[in-house]
Amino acid sequence: MAGVTTETPKTDKTSPIVVDLGKHRRKAIRQLRRGEGPLMDDVRGCVEELRSAGTIAATAQPIVIVVRQRRRKRGMFPGF
Repeated sequence: MAGVTTETPKTDKTSPIVVDLGKHRRKAIRQLRRGEGPLMDDVRGCVEELRSAGTIAATAQPIVIVVRQRRRKRGMFPGF
C-alpha cells in the first residue's frame, strides 16, 4: 500500500500502533467514520498486514489511525 506508514516500537507490548494514512478529502474521511469507503479498505488491509507479520495479536491492542483533511482549494472569488 503506497502512502501508508506504520510505527511499531518494540519496547512495550501494550503501546499503541500509529498508522498514518496521510491527507484525504472530507468525503473519504466521512466514509471512514461510518466504516465504509476506500480508506476503510486501507485500514483493514493494514491491520491484516500487521496481524500476519506478528506485530499485533489477533485479539487486542490499541491501534491509532491518523487521517488529515486536505485543505480546500479556494477560487478567485471566496464567498460566491
